[in-house]
Amino acid sequence: MMATVRLAFSPAPVHVRTARLVGVAVARRAGVAEELLDEVRLAIGEACARAVALHRQYGVFAPVQVEMSDEDSYTVRVIDRAPIEAGLGIPSIPPDELANESLSDDELTTGVGFALLAGFVDDLQVRPVDEGVGTEVRMAWPTHAA
Repeated sequence: MMATVRLAFSPAPVHVRTARLVGVAVARRAGVAEELLDEVRLAIGEACARAVALHRQYGVFAPVQVEMSDEDSYTVRVIDRAPIEAGLGIPSIPPDELANESLSDDELTTGVGFALLAGFVDDLQVRPVDEGVGTEVRMAWPTHAA
């Protein structure tokens, strides 16, 4: 059994690539099928980009946390510290402004993140973090050992 790999990075888009690279390397080591590695890369990138965008949109300077393990399957948890209602997809923007084309890149990223993740990952859960601030995106893929 592999120990859990943990990353914490400042909420800057430049660090998302690093999280993707580490995530795919850990997935490969955990025994995720080669044909699923692109899906893993895209999903980790999207989940991390979503967390970074939420942090930036709400002025949260705490690090984005990523945990990867292969206990029963290859599981990745991406944890943000944005307000729970924002992380769960409840719009903070009035509905009449949602049609406005002046939405920021961060607002657009957080808005489409769930739809993209659902397309990449069969085993996807999004839930509030136990401490009451932030959300956890949990994604899992089967491994050869499973």
